[in-house]
Amino acid sequence: MILTNIETVPGKTIVKHLGLVNGNTVRAKHAGKDLLAGLKNIVGGELKAYTELLQESRDEATQRMIEQANAVGANAVVNVRYSTSSVSAGAAELFAYGTAVVVE
Repeated sequence: MILTNIETVPGKTIVKHLGLVNGNTVRAKHAGKDLLAGLKNIVGGELKAYTELLQESRDEATQRMIEQANAVGANAVVNVRYSTSSVSAGAAELFAYGTAVVVE
């Protein structure tokens, strides 16, 4: 599956537009890591537990978007975007979306 954040796939022609595809996930770290991240927030620096959380979420949302694209017969997703939102303290939603297409 070709994924790109631009509207075309360089060197290929879009021959079929299959519509919007998306994937999302809501994830949280366990309370211990959430507590440690809260302490780190006081002294500053990277909150590694949250960096891991968002990377895992991005990967899972992307995989779900790819599965949806495969289901409609796409071989590429163009104009891929990501959005995040806080659902509750320590939990975040990550949403991946793009346009499923067939390219040749």
